[in-house]
Amino acid sequence: MKHRLMLFLPLLGFLLLSGLLYRGLSMEPAGRESAMIGQPFPAFELATLADPGQQVDASLLQGQVTLVNVWGEWCPTCKQEMPQLQALAQEGVHLVGIDYKDKREKGRAFLAQYGNPFTLNIFDPEGRLGFDLGVYGAPETFLVDADGVIRYHHTGYIAPHEVTEVILPEVARWRE
Repeated sequence: MKHRLMLFLPLLGFLLLSGLLYRGLSMEPAGRESAMIGQPFPAFELATLADPGQQVDASLLQGQVTLVNVWGEWCPTCKQEMPQLQALAQEGVHLVGIDYKDKREKGRAFLAQYGNPFTLNIFDPEGRLGFDLGVYGAPETFLVDADGVIRYHHTGYIAPHEVTEVILPEVARWRE
């Protein structure tokens, strides 16, 4: 009897691992909470996309509520998201971009083709700032309050309806 039970252990292990894998793969990554919520925006010193000689740091996020969007020329969803970012800029939202894991020429060409809603674009070719933010893909968007603290994190594409239903209410909440 004991020997027979031992024959079922590999099957039981396989079923347990399969269940865990299925659960993990079926989870919605956009629903996960960012560990950065309530934390100061990470310290950095990087060049802008427009000017390799112009260095910027986290102090550029002080003084006003800012939406920081992580994007890349290589990201097809980022192209689809640009009209929503343009709409946010037209609504008076202060936008800063992070050109993530990209080549400078390609990032500039992307903005020339799809529009540039950003006040400034930080150039992060190695993805160090993205890593510090916990970015695992683009696009990702962070709402930073006037004190430089991350208050909201949107993983993935900002859909057209989310501009008015999610993003603008979050911006208004932190402007108060």
